[in-house]
Amino acid sequence: MQYSTKKRTLFKTISWRTIATLTTAVLVYIFTGEIAIAITIGGIEVIAKMIFYFAHERVWAKIKYGKKEIPSFVVWITGLPSSGKREIADGLYKRLLERKLKVGRIDSRGVRPLFPETGFAPGDVDQHVRRAGHLCSMLEKNGVIVVASFVSPYKESRSFARKQANHFVEVYLNTTAEACEKRDDRGRYGRAKKGEYRFFPGVNIEYEIPNSPEIIIDVDSISIDEATSQIESYLQRTLINHH
Repeated sequence: MQYSTKKRTLFKTISWRTIATLTTAVLVYIFTGEIAIAITIGGIEVIAKMIFYFAHERVWAKIKYGKKEIPSFVVWITGLPSSGKREIADGLYKRLLERKLKVGRIDSRGVRPLFPETGFAPGDVDQHVRRAGHLCSMLEKNGVIVVASFVSPYKESRSFARKQANHFVEVYLNTTAEACEKRDDRGRYGRAKKGEYRFFPGVNIEYEIPNSPEIIIDVDSISIDEATSQIESYLQRTLINHH
């Protein structure tokens, strides 16, 4: 949440009163034709009204009426490789930024370099997702809205990430391995089928479908932009405008 400091209020006071005083002095001169009178009235006005304006701003800063509190939260987008997680998450991140919200973006590409020893075996992936979940919760507790995108194929580690957060929105991208393979411009599915990858969700290990995610998106039937809008609408109803 953002608030106005006393220093910011002071600078606003000075800039506003400078403009207003010049306006007053010009008007007085136009009507009286006396420069001395215009300067005197302008000087008296600027001192008096700066004091009143500063006090007025500080009083209103403490009044809760009309203020909207938006809680921080974690949006966790999960699904098979090449289901569109990163594209949707990037789009949502940009939209939340446009709302002037304090938001952060996390995905596997950003987290894995922090732990270069992490592999892709089930145990490694589970630990990786837990670390990411903990990182998301720390950001959330510091007032940051987090948009996270991870394959996160195991229910247990996703459950761990949920428990760490105060407000957790799980978004499941519903699709098939066949459809994802067609979208896979990096050829990972083909390599997994050839045995180059041992633990690839949708090919040689199972992706565990979430039991009760907050949002399910059928990505094979809608565009990335439409999918992003679905998430944004849900957040607007339940978190952004609800509080």
